[in-house]
Amino acid sequence: MNESVLSAYGFQPKQVSLERIGTGLINHTWKVFLEDQVFILQKINEEVFSSPDDIAYNLSLVADYLKRSHPAYNFVAPVASQQGNSIVHKEGEGYYRLFPFVSGSHSKNTVETTCQAYEAARQFGKFTRLLSGFDAKQLRITIPSFHDLEFRYRDFTAALNRGSSTRIRESRELAHLLLSKSSIVERFKEIKNDPAFRIRVTHHDTKISNVLFDATGKGICVIDLDTLMPGYFISDLGDMMRTYLSPVSEEEKDTDNIVVRDDFYQAIVEGYLEEMKDELTDAEKGAFFYSGIFMTYMQALRFLTDYLQNDLYYQPSYPGHNLVRARNQCVLLQRMIEKEKVFSI
Repeated sequence: MNESVLSAYGFQPKQVSLERIGTGLINHTWKVFLEDQVFILQKINEEVFSSPDDIAYNLSLVADYLKRSHPAYNFVAPVASQQGNSIVHKEGEGYYRLFPFVSGSHSKNTVETTCQAYEAARQFGKFTRLLSGFDAKQLRITIPSFHDLEFRYRDFTAALNRGSSTRIRESRELAHLLLSKSSIVERFKEIKNDPAFRIRVTHHDTKISNVLFDATGKGICVIDLDTLMPGYFISDLGDMMRTYLSPVSEEEKDTDNIVVRDDFYQAIVEGYLEEMKDELTDAEKGAFFYSGIFMTYMQALRFLTDYLQNDLYYQPSYPGHNLVRARNQCVLLQRMIEKEKVFSI
C-alpha cells in the first residue's frame, strides 16, 4: 500500500502498524493501529464498484439523516481525511476509506446459533426501520441491476445461447431445473408492479459478517454499506435466509450436507419483525417465504451464468468451482421449496 494513503489522514507510516483482516471477496481490509487508537481501512474494488464516489455520496446522506433523526444509533461513518473527504483516491493505488473501530465489537463469518440469526435479522430490520423516513430514491445506484431478477434471468438465458458450448453441455440438467422455476421471476415482476411493496433503503448484502456484535452476543449495528441502494425488503430478508438457514455455505461440495433449519428460519423472522412489523404492509409480510426463494434462485442463476461465460465475475479456486456453487444453490433452493407449508409468519 502506498504510504500516501495513510498520510492523507495525517498518519506517519512509522507511527502505525497494519494487520490484514477479513475474508471478503470484494474489498481489501486492514486493521490500523495508531498508538492507543484503532481504525479499519478498506480499499474499494473498482472492478465491482465502478463509481466509488457514489458510495461516499450515499453514506454521507444516510449518516447526516441518522445523526439528525436518530442520533443514538451507532452508525459507523467514514473518518474524514485531512482534506475533509470521506474517500481518498491515490493515482495508481485506487480508492480508500477509513472507519473508526467500534470498541468491544466483533464480527462473525458464519452463523452458529439461532440467537446470532435473531440478532443479525433484528439489526438489519432496525437499520431499515430507522431510515423509513428517508427518501430511498435519493441514493445512487452503486451496482446497476444488482438484485434485479429479470435482468439476471435474461443474462442466464443469453449465456445458454452464447456461452461455452462445452460448459452448456456439462450443465444441461442444472440449466433445465432453473428454467423450470421461471415462475419465481414472474412473481418478482408482480412485486415490482405492486405499490404495496415499498422502495426502501436496502443493505443488499446481509451476510452475518456485516453485523457487529458485543461481548455478550448482542447486535450493535450493521456495517459494510457499499451496496446501500433503493430496493425491496425481500433482498435483505432473502439474503439472510440464503446464508443463515443452511449449516454449510455456498462453497459446500457435498450436497447431502445442505439442509434448511426450521429454528433458524423462525429466528430470522422474529428478529426482523421485532423491528419491522409496523413498517411492512400485509402484502410484504406475505412475501416472507418468497424472499428466501427469490435470493437463492437469483444466486444460482448468477453462479451458473458465470460458469457458462468462463468465470468472468466469480473467480474460481479450482476447475468447475462456479458449477459447484450453482449446484449447491440449486439444492438449497429445492430444500427451501420443500418447506413452503412449514414456514409461515
